Amino acid sequence: MGSGMTVKSLTIRDIIAIKAEAKKVTALTAYDYTSARMADAAGIDLILVGDSLGTVVQGRDTTLAVTMDQMVYHTEMVTRATRRALVVGDMPFLSYQESNPVALKNAGRFLVEGGATAVKLEGGTAASLERISALIEAGIPVMGHLGLTPQSVHAMGGYRIQGKRAKDADRIVAEAKALEAAGVFSMILEGIPEGLAGRVSEAVNVPTIGIGAGPRCDGQILVWHDLLGLTQGHVPKFVKAYASLADTIRAAVHDYTKEVTDGTFPGPDQTYH
Repeated sequence: MGSGMTVKSLTIRDIIAIKAEAKKVTALTAYDYTSARMADAAGIDLILVGDSLGTVVQGRDTTLAVTMDQMVYHTEMVTRATRRALVVGDMPFLSYQESNPVALKNAGRFLVEGGATAVKLEGGTAASLERISALIEAGIPVMGHLGLTPQSVHAMGGYRIQGKRAKDADRIVAEAKALEAAGVFSMILEGIPEGLAGRVSEAVNVPTIGIGAGPRCDGQILVWHDLLGLTQGHVPKFVKAYASLADTIRAAVHDYTKEVTDGTFPGPDQTYH
């Protein structure tokens, strides 16, 4: 971006319009200033500050231990870096399930302290719909999340593909319609079959953003670390790494260690005279 160039920040209406114009929403999950700044400069539409930071950044087995303070901290870093992308804060486990007042207080923190434009809630149950309606009534935009919902990992018996049985698929379609009726501006579809994702996308007028849901969604989202090939160990089938930065970083650190050890770093170019 050139100096002095005005960049238009995307709004909720802009994200909805992408589907209406038969285009695709581009989204990434990021957690810090540096990655968000690069993603924003590359033209990404939406950045989700996901509670997946529990597994990706903190090295935990699940997202359940992530706190509101941690989420607000990471969200503020991301929003400080963005000029164009719409930023969504992911409400962590037990930050909204208890009651509408608790959900409202915590969602408000994402906007007031974190600088986000919207929040994301998992699930399409009656309780989730009640929370979503309360937040939207208070003027807080909400993104939904259906299918594989990581905060329910124990109830689901692990990270399993959802909606493979006909009755489960019908339930997810019904929940998507209910989310739209409640007022969400978009929804994540995670870990569901391609055909079901297509059904949901056709059943609602707001954008569906897929992760492990195939190409028939209205947009796609990947985790920053997965996209760049930084993830160590198991990588889900739906991930495509567009770079292999883990190998590059290991080689760079190896070379640095070698040069420090043999005395060639710092050299004349890195030394003040």
